[in-house]
Amino acid sequence: MSIDLRDRFFVLSAPDAPAEEVARYRAEVDATDAVPAATVDGLDLSWHPSARFKAVRFIDAERIDERVRDLFARPSADAPYLAAVFVDPHELSFRTFENIVPLDRLFEDVPLEAEPAGRAEHAEGVFSFSLRLPEETRARLARLDELNLYVPPLNAASRGGERFIFHSALLAEALTAAVADALPPAVVVGFSHVNPVFRCNRFEPGDANFHRHRDTPYFDAARRHISRYTVLLYLTGGTGSPALDLVGGAAFGEIGEFTCVIFDQRYEHEGAPYGDGRKVFLRTELVFAADEVTEAPEIGELFSKACYLTGESVFAPELARHADAYYNQVAAAHWAGLGEGPTRETFVHKEFRGVHFVANGYDFWFAKTDALSLAECAALTLLDYFNCKLGDTAFRALCKTEVIESDDAGWIPEFLRARHSGSAMTRVDKSAFFPEPERLDGRICCPFHSSGNYDPTRHDEIIDVYTDAQSFAKAHILPAPILMLGEDVALDPDRFVIHDTLIHVLGKDTLKPVNFAACWNDESIPEDYVIVAAKVGVTRFLVPPIMYAESAGCYHLTFDFFRNSWMVDHRQATIPIPRITEEDWADPDEKSAWRRSVDRSLIDDEHPLSDSDLWDDDDDWDDDEDD
Repeated sequence: MSIDLRDRFFVLSAPDAPAEEVARYRAEVDATDAVPAATVDGLDLSWHPSARFKAVRFIDAERIDERVRDLFARPSADAPYLAAVFVDPHELSFRTFENIVPLDRLFEDVPLEAEPAGRAEHAEGVFSFSLRLPEETRARLARLDELNLYVPPLNAASRGGERFIFHSALLAEALTAAVADALPPAVVVGFSHVNPVFRCNRFEPGDANFHRHRDTPYFDAARRHISRYTVLLYLTGGTGSPALDLVGGAAFGEIGEFTCVIFDQRYEHEGAPYGDGRKVFLRTELVFAADEVTEAPEIGELFSKACYLTGESVFAPELARHADAYYNQVAAAHWAGLGEGPTRETFVHKEFRGVHFVANGYDFWFAKTDALSLAECAALTLLDYFNCKLGDTAFRALCKTEVIESDDAGWIPEFLRARHSGSAMTRVDKSAFFPEPERLDGRICCPFHSSGNYDPTRHDEIIDVYTDAQSFAKAHILPAPILMLGEDVALDPDRFVIHDTLIHVLGKDTLKPVNFAACWNDESIPEDYVIVAAKVGVTRFLVPPIMYAESAGCYHLTFDFFRNSWMVDHRQATIPIPRITEEDWADPDEKSAWRRSVDRSLIDDEHPLSDSDLWDDDDDWDDDEDD
């Protein structure tokens, strides 16, 4: 049945699929439970749609655990390395909203020389030219539409058509050379490159317009890169009324195949479908080096709100229009200042296990009570902002949510005071996860020589493996400010340092590895006796200090995460806690249980024990030793 659900998804995704059959299929999906088969980028994956896993994404199949990789469909013969996966939309956060598909392999074996021809300047900062490409390259670009990678855009209410987002450094490099040749020298001063992230858009006659909007400029503070011009490469030609309208600039009623239109991102614009056929185009931007960049915290504040409300729109679809209004205000603010935004502000009131708070994506308010510490307020805000998972459930899915519109935030203190908030978290003593090993007994050799009196808890080599495993687990658990014990949340308040008006969330430390050797004469090895005592979820955050203030009986936390000088990140993982067992291993599948339960993605050069023998897949502990 699961295979049938997987395969029918792609058949019934066609525009001409019978409506009755689609309805029956959706009912089957809604009645189907599924457990995740793998995890990538913190998102649980299923290989078929289900009541929980409904959002399709496309990723490089090599990123999926090879034990289940073949279960995932390959929807495109032209890109067979791509696997279709299904995720729970409730797990998405601003880091995972968009699915950027890697497509460089599609262009590896074709010539990508692009020659511009017939440049025209239609208005100030508005240019067009045609691209002369080898036939093989034109055919490869045209096949983008046939890859079957389209997914509904997040802002579907304000735009028509379909789109998917992909990355290709090869295509961007070819267009970079063409643009540098085509545009006037004065325009390309400081020009660095074409952004390698492309949006492939498709419109059919009769689709709704892509409503009037401004494109949000790209910005990379570390490289001092900004975008100034939008690039549209039309893969199909046709006529519209008009097909592209740049407000105050130019209107394009007819567009030829492989026409490139470049315009200053100050322009508001609107796109309409062709009246005489399918409209397919790529959208990216020209990136320039900027010697000086002026920080605009108020723009970062708006963008943070827009991202937050986009995530919340999964639970409250009416928030999508509020997010769009913020995005448009952000785009306009880069060129003309903030100007006037929505007349009323949007807030989200949430209750998580008896704790009430109000948020807008930049500000988070909590009632100040004896039961609720400032560290817990910061932890809850982090869990909400990044939509972390508690067990198998996203944080936001565990909250009761209410959307509130108001002229300002003045109502919040009284609102929260009227709702009693206790504590939603426990305090954890992490040392309890790591009991000291038993005192070793140097007389113990191995099970073969122990005459039935073998005690693995006191064997020196097993204790070394156990200590090594503990060191690995400690390196991940001790620095974590928040632990997930199933769906329970445990807080380590020592990882939240409060100083002046800032809350610092401490990061990860490292421990040195322990080396060991072995000598055994039965068929077991020391690793066989180190198994999993428990599994603990850890969440690491790379965030700037969280600003806070106390007023009117409230804690007011501010997450200024989109300031130009900050980068943010978070990572969740499940860490097994080791213990030594005295079991006699009759079942080979039970051997080395701790080692086999470790997520191998956690083992890299930045972690201790990365070179340890713990990760040696050879079960022959030491063939050279013979006693």
